[in-house]
Amino acid sequence: MSTSAFPPPPPYYRLYKNYSQDPNSAPEPPPPIEGTYVCFGATYTTSDTLPSLEEQGVRQLYPKGANVDFKKELKSLNRDLQLHILELADILIERPSQYARRIEEISTVFKNLHHLLNALRPHQARSTLIRILELQILNRKRAVEDIKRRREEAQGILNESLAILDGH
Repeated sequence: MSTSAFPPPPPYYRLYKNYSQDPNSAPEPPPPIEGTYVCFGATYTTSDTLPSLEEQGVRQLYPKGANVDFKKELKSLNRDLQLHILELADILIERPSQYARRIEEISTVFKNLHHLLNALRPHQARSTLIRILELQILNRKRAVEDIKRRREEAQGILNESLAILDGH
């Protein structure tokens, strides 16, 4: 088998041969994928919805509904996690054969914590985007002020130069 440093382009390049004369001659891009699709053997979906804990087969430890106080529930789950870890330490000392149930409880608390945190991701993304845009506005205002200052400096130098030239 021979190889070349510059292999030929893929055959579909011929679809674009008249593009420089007529940009509308290129084929339309494929439509976006909607619904589910398979990639590398895993099934993915294009909808960005967070599946509920019940759909994942996990018991929900915080109240259901849209009016969840995230701060309160995260603190509560964190305290539960600390308690379960301390209980696990006690069980490992006193009855090492009964640790599996505590590990499962810790796993459930972790899954609930992760689910609550993932529910906050859209808010975090919006806040991050707002902060980035505010920084861009601030940087542009600074750049405009810098340009104005340099323009005034340049005008001052030009006026001095003209005064010197007119004086001679």
